Amino acid sequence: MHPSSAQPEASGHLQRTLENRHIQLISIGGAIGTGLFMGSGKIIALAGTSIILVYAIIGFFLFFVMRAMGELLLSDLRFKSFADIVAAYLGPRAGFVLSWSYWLSWSVAVVGDVVVVAGFFQYWYPDVPAWMPAFFSLFLLLGLNLLAVRIFGEVEFWFAIIKIIAIVALILTALVMIATSFTSPNGVQASLSHMTTPGAIFPHGLSGFFAGFQIAVFSFAGTELIGTTAAEAKNPERTLPKAINTIPARILLFYILALVCIISVVSWAEVPANRSPFVELFLLAGFPAAAGMINFVVLTSAASSANSGVYSGCRMLFGLAERHNAPAIFGRLSRLSVPAYSLLFSGICMLVGLTLLFVIPEVMTVFTLISTVSAVLVIFTWSMILAAYIAYRRANPAAHQRSSFKMPGGVPMAGLTLAFLMFVLSLLALEADTRAALLAMPFWFVFLLLMYRRRSHKSPAAQLNNA
Repeated sequence: MHPSSAQPEASGHLQRTLENRHIQLISIGGAIGTGLFMGSGKIIALAGTSIILVYAIIGFFLFFVMRAMGELLLSDLRFKSFADIVAAYLGPRAGFVLSWSYWLSWSVAVVGDVVVVAGFFQYWYPDVPAWMPAFFSLFLLLGLNLLAVRIFGEVEFWFAIIKIIAIVALILTALVMIATSFTSPNGVQASLSHMTTPGAIFPHGLSGFFAGFQIAVFSFAGTELIGTTAAEAKNPERTLPKAINTIPARILLFYILALVCIISVVSWAEVPANRSPFVELFLLAGFPAAAGMINFVVLTSAASSANSGVYSGCRMLFGLAERHNAPAIFGRLSRLSVPAYSLLFSGICMLVGLTLLFVIPEVMTVFTLISTVSAVLVIFTWSMILAAYIAYRRANPAAHQRSSFKMPGGVPMAGLTLAFLMFVLSLLALEADTRAALLAMPFWFVFLLLMYRRRSHKSPAAQLNNA
């Protein structure tokens, strides 16, 4: 490949080749994480049937984060991602901290996701050491992302289709079981009444309900991926609003309806905390092959998340280089309009992280720590989008007036959503394992601020360009 320089002033050089179907399915895939397939059992065990309320509340506020991001992106099509918006309205320092933090969050998430892929691969081939499928998956995803962005769109499109088919199949199977009053081998009769049986709503009181938020918020990480595809969407004025406005319907179908079906068939008390409730429902329905099918679905879900992470991470580095906040080489594109050097640097960091994960003993302890770090950084990202929206409303009221995609509720709703995210962040301090990661994060932000200060002293001209 012969990378060519990308000038910040040019129209991004990133090619607008992602079609409407790519954007819609990328946004759906981002909203359906591995957490839904695997983590929902643990949340049901903690929160009972109030899990529906947990997902509904998070989904409600996340919709406003995405609407704020949508209005900002469409207010000026020169914005290539939400990081550009934060840099424009909160200053280059904020843009620097957000971009590097978002890059770290995805780099960490990719390492975790390929380990998950390896774990599920061992379901079929238990004698294969976990590091082999993990490294193979990472090399494969890096190779795919070196190709044209359209290839990334196609891969995500089919990954999302697999997840959608699995959830729709579960809902249809459960509805048949409820309609026929199916009785499981352990004597539980399928019925919607399981949602409101005594003790089902708050089985562990408010503490269990709040603990559900800690885990459930991780399931929604990746929804903001729509905001990193903006520079490569063919018709952003049409595709972005459509992708964002369908978020409530997706949460209703893929999260709430699916979980109502699971609880109605299995009953909340019988849902295993350490296994996928999706597998349990298919097994009860008499489909023993379901374990293998769902295993494949969760494997593709983790691979999809890792693929998104590789894509997002290198696009963030590309944006940093354009704003002179990363080495200039990261702003150079290949002949296929892919930020190849950004991708290779991200890939090397991910490979180092993956090596450490397999070398360090107590892999699960490290995995819990890095997945929590990723979640904290995602909450930070959503909060910065809202803060940038509030600053935009003050600095550019004319752009808001012209907007055809205004955020409902405006500044007051942005403030309320920001307060909710701070509340969720504070909940991470309740558990020892998540508290450790939360306490470690200020050191990362201090490091970034010191790096920004050092860079600004070394390159005052670059800072003038940023201002």
